[in-house]
Amino acid sequence: MNIKLIKMSYEYKDQLIEMIDEWKKDIEENHTNHSPYAIFKNDPDDFEYYIDNLNDKGNGNKVPSSTFFCLDNDRNRLVGAVNIRHYLNDNLLLTGGHIGDGIRPSERRKGYGSAMISLALDECRKLGIKRVLMCCSKNNIGSKKTIINNGGILENEVFNKGEIVLRYWIEL
Repeated sequence: MNIKLIKMSYEYKDQLIEMIDEWKKDIEENHTNHSPYAIFKNDPDDFEYYIDNLNDKGNGNKVPSSTFFCLDNDRNRLVGAVNIRHYLNDNLLLTGGHIGDGIRPSERRKGYGSAMISLALDECRKLGIKRVLMCCSKNNIGSKKTIINNGGILENEVFNKGEIVLRYWIEL
């Protein structure tokens, strides 16, 4: 698998919009939401604003974060996205974790998730994070496998907003 994490740029604008449209359709039709919130918080039609506000700078209740997109180099196709929180506040410590991630619906179950998280863990190392918390819904089997494939050790389960959330730690 020949993938890399990239920062969003005008070069990938059309691919981004196509991927977001695919994700939105999946959310509407299948009532799923296996995607990082960061890529949906702004409208990509105003692309300059979208890029300028993709990463959180740590204002108010928000912690600083960095958003990357996963590019399959062989096909020149965006296959997913990952948002890395630089540290945790109380809410993220309970059910959010350091990494929010998602693979676009048409590319799921192909190994991209595990490979993308491995690259995201490299980015966490660059930030000086020594221990990464990843959380997922108990019924999200794909995310659970992806976290475990990257060394995630289950600490516990918590009940939050009507669902059971699994909390895994990964030592870097």
